[in-house]
Amino acid sequence: MPDLSFLNVKSESVWVVQIFLVVFGALLLDFIQRKVINRLVSKFEKTKNYWDDAFLHSIKKPISLIIWVLGLSFAAHIAGRQTDSSLLEYVDPINDVLIIVAIAWFLIRFIKRVEEGVVASREAKGEPVDITTMDAVTKLLRLSVGITAALVVLQTLGFSVSGVLAFGGVGGIAVGFAARDLLANFFGGLMVYLDRPFSVGDWIRSPDRNIEGTVEKIGWRQTMIRTFDKRPLYVPNATFTNVAVENPSRMTHRRIYETIGVRYDDADKVESIVNAVEKMLVEHPDIDNSQTLIVNFNKFAASSLDFFVYTFTHTTNWVEYHNVKQDVLLRIYNIITEHNAEVAFPTSTVHVPEDVRIEQIART
Repeated sequence: MPDLSFLNVKSESVWVVQIFLVVFGALLLDFIQRKVINRLVSKFEKTKNYWDDAFLHSIKKPISLIIWVLGLSFAAHIAGRQTDSSLLEYVDPINDVLIIVAIAWFLIRFIKRVEEGVVASREAKGEPVDITTMDAVTKLLRLSVGITAALVVLQTLGFSVSGVLAFGGVGGIAVGFAARDLLANFFGGLMVYLDRPFSVGDWIRSPDRNIEGTVEKIGWRQTMIRTFDKRPLYVPNATFTNVAVENPSRMTHRRIYETIGVRYDDADKVESIVNAVEKMLVEHPDIDNSQTLIVNFNKFAASSLDFFVYTFTHTTNWVEYHNVKQDVLLRIYNIITEHNAEVAFPTSTVHVPEDVRIEQIART
């Protein structure tokens, strides 16, 4: 009988070469698509449209994954037919799952890129950007894509989606009891997104808790606040449903409320000083005259005649406000000195009885 072993060797070498060619073809195709997409990106980045940029940046890696999944799947089929391996039956389900993952990956990346493009475009035009709402919407979209992809994967693997959902409804009760704090923080974050007591970038503080700083990030479980000494403060979102929150960033004006005392020796000049201070505030360019403006003598203090200044500035900026307040206080001091009066400081007068003084002189 003739020796046919060389035919088996030749047949084996053929399918190995086929696998090599398939893998090499996948590598080459991936290389070509990366080059093409990079050129398209450099071309479309010159346009003002951010949708094409988001699409191209988002699709490059998922396409690479799809190319390699299809290439390796084809190579596995070639190897499976030659070796009669039982692993071949798992190739198609894995192939389908990875393609679904690639599509979901592309959609999540695309949503994130569009968010960044919208924010950058509006900031470049000088238009206001509601980062908090934008972040909430994109998070919901990405969550929806993830849940949908998970359900499709389960359906592809042969699981009943309706059964999974029914199990989730029953198991949700147990999970709810086990993760009460987590759910409370989740719904607390949802209320922050819906009610919007503050947004990213706002300065907030709570009179009920030791919370004060600038909001840097609003997550589903916790909010990160940067305190004024630059420490990060992580606050569970459930906290905001139980405490009062002040938002100074949404102030319309800032108030100047100061009490100034004049000496009792200058009592005859108080009325003219008060009138001059009020006139100065009315004419001041940084004071809003449409708001309450009061300058009145209101107290006989222990060592001074006190009048108070109550007014509001146009600016709400913390630094600018203090510059305006400094200017107002210096002008008030100049008005007092121009009237040949002085600002009072704490003094006390000791009255000595006449008999005590005579007796002390006699002893001396």
